[in-house]
Amino acid sequence: MNMSVLTLQEYEFEKQFNESEAIQWMQENWKKSFLFSALYAAFIFGGRHLINKRAKFELRKPLVLRSLTLAVFSILGALRTGAYMLYILMTKGLKQSVCDQSFYNGPVSKFWAYAFVPSKAPELGDTIFIILRKQKLI
Repeated sequence: MNMSVLTLQEYEFEKQFNESEAIQWMQENWKKSFLFSALYAAFIFGGRHLINKRAKFELRKPLVLRSLTLAVFSILGALRTGAYMLYILMTKGLKQSVCDQSFYNGPVSKFWAYAFVPSKAPELGDTIFIILRKQKLI
C-alpha cells in the first residue's frame, strides 16, 4: 500500500473544534454536575413515587428515536476515531499509535473524545424511560 496517498479527511466541524474553549467550559461548569446528580436522584425517587399512582406511559416511539440517535452518534464516533487510529497505524506504525500522544492531539480524535463526555448525560435518560414505563429499576 502506498502510504503517501493514505490520508484522512477532516471535516470542518472537527477542524474548528476549540479544545481550550471546551476545557475552559468544563472547568467553569463542573460543579453543575452535583446539581444534575441531585435532580437525577430526586427524579428517580420522586418519579417512582408519582408514577405508582398513574398508568404507565407508552413511550415506545420516543424511546426508539432516542436510542437510534444515540446509536448513530456512537457509530459515527467509533468510525471517525477508528479511521484515525487506522491512519496512525498505517502511516506511523504500532509503536507510534501506542506510545505517542498524536492520536489524542489530532483534530478528529480530539473532537470525538470531547463529544463522548457530554454525550453521557443524555444516556441517563434511560432511567427516565424505565420509570415512566413502570419497568423494574435495578
